[in-house]
Amino acid sequence: MLSSSITRRAFSSAIKTITPLTSKKHPHLKRGPYKKVDAQDINVFKKLLPEQQQVVTEDTDVYNLDFFNLYRGSSNKFNQIRSFDATSGIVVVDAGVILQNLDQHLEPHGYTVPLDLGAKGSCQIGGNVSTNAGGLRLMRFGNLHGNVLGLEVVLPDGTILNSLATPLRKDNTGYDLKQLFIGAEGTLGIVTGVALLTPKKARATNVAMVAVDSFEHIQQAYASARDELSEILSAFEFWDHDSVQLVQKTMLSDQIYPLNSSSSPYYALLETQGSREDHDMQKLESYLEKNMTNGVIQDGVLAQDASQVNALWQWREKIPEAITRSGTAMTYDVAMDIRLFPRMVQDVKTKFPPGKSQYSNILGFGHIGDGNLHIMANMEGFDQHGQEAFDDYIFKWAIEHQGSISAEHGIGIHKVDYMTQCKNPVQLALMRKIKANFDKHSIMNPYKVIPENNGV
Repeated sequence: MLSSSITRRAFSSAIKTITPLTSKKHPHLKRGPYKKVDAQDINVFKKLLPEQQQVVTEDTDVYNLDFFNLYRGSSNKFNQIRSFDATSGIVVVDAGVILQNLDQHLEPHGYTVPLDLGAKGSCQIGGNVSTNAGGLRLMRFGNLHGNVLGLEVVLPDGTILNSLATPLRKDNTGYDLKQLFIGAEGTLGIVTGVALLTPKKARATNVAMVAVDSFEHIQQAYASARDELSEILSAFEFWDHDSVQLVQKTMLSDQIYPLNSSSSPYYALLETQGSREDHDMQKLESYLEKNMTNGVIQDGVLAQDASQVNALWQWREKIPEAITRSGTAMTYDVAMDIRLFPRMVQDVKTKFPPGKSQYSNILGFGHIGDGNLHIMANMEGFDQHGQEAFDDYIFKWAIEHQGSISAEHGIGIHKVDYMTQCKNPVQLALMRKIKANFDKHSIMNPYKVIPENNGV
C-alpha cells in the first residue's frame, strides 16, 4: 500500500508548496449537476468490492498531482499484468500498471515496451494511452495508435467495451473503435485494460553525445544520421547550453560534463538499437568521423558500456526534473517544422527576458526525430496571470506558425480555450457529436479537450 505522501515521485524533495486544486486555479469553471459522493455511496462500493480492492482517499493523493506540480485533482489497484505471449509479443495489462514495471516484466522474455518516458517510474499505461504519450523513441516505434491492439473501456453508461479477448495485428472488420479512446484523455470512457504490441529488446544499444555550434548543424547532423544509421537509429534528442547549466547546477554538480566543448550552444544525443554490436558501432563511428571531418560536429563521445549509456542519457532526461527543482515550473510541448525551434525559443526569451522579468531558466530541448520541442521555464512564486501570459504567447506562436500546441502532453484544462484556434468548425462539430453520443450527461472528465460551444 502506498503512503499518502508524495515520496513516490523522484522530484518530491524539491516541492515546497503543492499547487492549488485545479478548481481553485480555474474558478470560471462551474461544477455541473453532478452528485457528490457521500457515505451511502461509499458503503455501496464497499459491499461490491473485496477489502483488498478498496482504496482510501489518502492512497490516491500521489496520483492526483502531475509531474510538474501544476495540476492537482481532488486510483491504483488496477495494476496486474494479465497475460503475455512470448511468440507474438502481445501483452495484456491493467490500466494501472506502471510503465517501468511493465518493461521490467518483459525484459527477461527479450521484449520491451514501445514507449519510454522520463516519468516511466510513476506513469501508468492507462494514462499513457489516454494521452497518447509519445516519449523518447517515437521515431523508432511509432505512437500508441499503432501499438495498441485492444482496449477495455468503461463507458459513461456503465457498458464495458472489450476488445482484449482476441487482440489482432490485422482486423478490418468495421470501425476501429479503440482509436477513439487513444488520446481522448478520459472524456469518452475510462480505460481499464490495454493490449499492447511490444517489440523485441535490442541486443545492442549504442549512444553518442555530440556538440555543435549552430542549430543548422543540429539539422545537418540529424539528416546525416537518417542516411548513415537509418534502420538502427532509435532516438535523436537535442538540448541547449542553458539546459546543461541548469542540470549541472541543480542535480549533477559533482559530475564533469562528458564533452570538452561544454560551452557549445547546442548538443545532441543519438541512440542506435540493433542486433549486432560490432556492426552498429562501426556505423556509428563512421557517422561521427564523417561529420566531425566536415565540420558539422565539433566534439563527440561514444558510450563504451551500459553505465556510460545511462550517464549520457541523464543529461537529457534530468532537464525536466531540474526545472521542478528550480522554482515554479512551466512546461510546454509543441510540434512544428524543426527549422523553427531556435526561432521560437529566442522569441520567447525576447518577450520574457530572463533576469528582467518574473521568468528564469527558459530552456529549449526535445525530440528532433519527431518534430517535438519542449520549452520549459521557472516563474517566481505562483502568479496565475504570469502563467497565463506565458501560455498565451507560446500557444499563439505555435498556432501562427502552423504547429501544434500539444505534441504529446494532451489538452486537458490548460489548453482547452485554444482549441477553437487549433481546429476548424467542422472538426470541432464532429468532436462534439462524438462526445455527445458517448457521454450525454458529460460526466467523463468534464471541461477538458473540447471547448464550450459558443457558436464556434
